[in-house]
Amino acid sequence: MTILAVGRPTRSDPDMKSAGTTRSGGALMQDEPLIFELDCWEKTGVDFPRDDFGPDLDASDLAGLTRASPLRLPGLSEPEAVRHYVRLSQKNHAIDLALYPLGSCTMKHNPRLDEKLARLPGFIDLHPLQPMSTVQGALKVMDALAHWLTTLTGMPAVALSPKAGAHGELCGLHTIRAAHEARGDARKTVLAPTSAHGTNPATAALAGYQVVEIGQTADGHVDIADLAAKLGPDVAAVMVTNPNTCGLFEREIIEIARLTHAAGAYFYCDGANFNAIVGRVRPGDLGVDAMHINLHKTFSTPHGGGGPGAGPVVLSASLAPYAPTPWVVHQGGRLALLEHAVGEATASHGRMSAFHGQMGMYVRALAYMMSHGADGLRQVAEDAVLNANYIKARLSGVMSAAFPDGPCMHEALFDDTWLEGTDITTLDFAKAMIDVGFHPMTMYFPLVVHGAMLIEPTETESRRELDRFCDALLELAAAAKAGDVDRFKGAPFHAPLRRLDETLAARRPKLVWTSGD
Repeated sequence: MTILAVGRPTRSDPDMKSAGTTRSGGALMQDEPLIFELDCWEKTGVDFPRDDFGPDLDASDLAGLTRASPLRLPGLSEPEAVRHYVRLSQKNHAIDLALYPLGSCTMKHNPRLDEKLARLPGFIDLHPLQPMSTVQGALKVMDALAHWLTTLTGMPAVALSPKAGAHGELCGLHTIRAAHEARGDARKTVLAPTSAHGTNPATAALAGYQVVEIGQTADGHVDIADLAAKLGPDVAAVMVTNPNTCGLFEREIIEIARLTHAAGAYFYCDGANFNAIVGRVRPGDLGVDAMHINLHKTFSTPHGGGGPGAGPVVLSASLAPYAPTPWVVHQGGRLALLEHAVGEATASHGRMSAFHGQMGMYVRALAYMMSHGADGLRQVAEDAVLNANYIKARLSGVMSAAFPDGPCMHEALFDDTWLEGTDITTLDFAKAMIDVGFHPMTMYFPLVVHGAMLIEPTETESRRELDRFCDALLELAAAAKAGDVDRFKGAPFHAPLRRLDETLAARRPKLVWTSGD
């Protein structure tokens, strides 16, 4: 193992060229091979007697079950094993290390209280096939979570089973289709703005709909005239994110809902950015018919790594009868998961998955809600918006805000106009952020903004941490404008690997290690 650099980069480092200096800190850079590449095949961290089978067993009793060839597993001592995994952990940026500025992803801090509750016996060892009489507490958690979600959104029903945001979108569109088909109106088109999350049109296409784009105005909002022109008898739904991916509240949201309903379509709202308005605005009051809620983005459940996740979908009264099953229902003084309420016929489009949901995410989200209360959740939104506007105000004097007029919501969006003439791109700038100890912001999204740099601090960052982040970006910006091109074109210098060929890595990834690689 070779330690190439620890701590803050300095200009005295001979291989760092113009790495620059900053008080933000630097990445810890270590060269750590795969565990299979460690040269330790001939040893093991545990010693067993070779021939001591005990008084009641000898080698002949194994009846040919003894291994004839080596396991080909690396043998490590305890310090080697511990250090290997610690070094791997240090290759990742984490919310526990510093601000995570990814825009439109809402990388919130996960409170340890919520984690502790999710690990309580009775939650952590639940099995989906247990008798319902043994999981009354779990069903009560789900019932309470549903109550909080419907209250906060002003929507009468919620489907808890979707596993994440895109799965929630699929749930909403299946529910909308079921509602249309129930009245003999099989529509085939979904409208989505050019600034929509990529999952919106992708999910609509997966659900079998034709997707038509809605234009955007110069100030970053849905083009109402274009929406009105494209609405018609074949439109099943309009999918709009609010606040949108430009970090702006759709000020014509009620008019969007009115036009959509007048055309006989349903209004689907992407709730990925609900963190910016929770406790302040109820989507149901705005005319929304369906909205998925990413629990990790608003209610602080873990994010990333492919799951497990949860993306509940709240529904209007007109869509509630078509929600996916099963539902948590009150039955004779107890709770149960049923395909429909007792004595009621169901128009549901069926199950979204074999089992109902992810209990760990439910517990964490409910704990977050209960620990904050209604007033606390309102403050979450207010502080998230305040932090984003603080970053926008501090950086706008040097970096070019994509929409400079007026405040933003939960995220500050910059374009690359300020980099013109420097020979430095958004990608170069983002890679240089790694050298000063920060994960890059979201790059080149939304697509409607050239060279986009999307920053979302969330509500959990203190002013000191916001200043540390802004100071680092301002120092990098000054270096860019001063012509220190090598610092950016070669970045990152302080990372486990230098800049990768990202196209090649995506098209020809090495996913399995084999001897000789």
